Amino acid sequence: MKPLGLTVLAFPSNQFGKQEPGGKLEILPGLKHVRPGNGFVPNFLLFEKGDVNGKDEQEVYTFLKSACPPVGDDFGAATNRLFWEPLRISDIKWNFEKFLVGPDGRPVMRWHPSVNVSEVRADIHKYLLQRYTQDLFD
Repeated sequence: MKPLGLTVLAFPSNQFGKQEPGGKLEILPGLKHVRPGNGFVPNFLLFEKGDVNGKDEQEVYTFLKSACPPVGDDFGAATNRLFWEPLRISDIKWNFEKFLVGPDGRPVMRWHPSVNVSEVRADIHKYLLQRYTQDLFD
């Protein structure tokens, strides 16, 4: 969807099951050779690893979470799989939770990590269609 103005940004975090232990020079080779492996090279912007929840969360996540409602009301069994404090209902629930931010910088949508990518894609298409249609008639 890049021709439609969509840019994907990825923010690695080690707060979910300690699944991203690598340093900044290890993350890309880890993606390419381990998980998902098979020579995978991301076609999106990959930022430096940081916290997305808790007292040391990155400011961008404080902003995103304050602008979009939570995607669930629980974390499941948090023991030995969630690594931050304090837990808040608005927190990112797990890896691959997604946000859509409009061209004006305002968050538009948020998806639980279990939502299928095809549903996310459909929601983004719908949003972009509404946005471009609105622009035509304004």
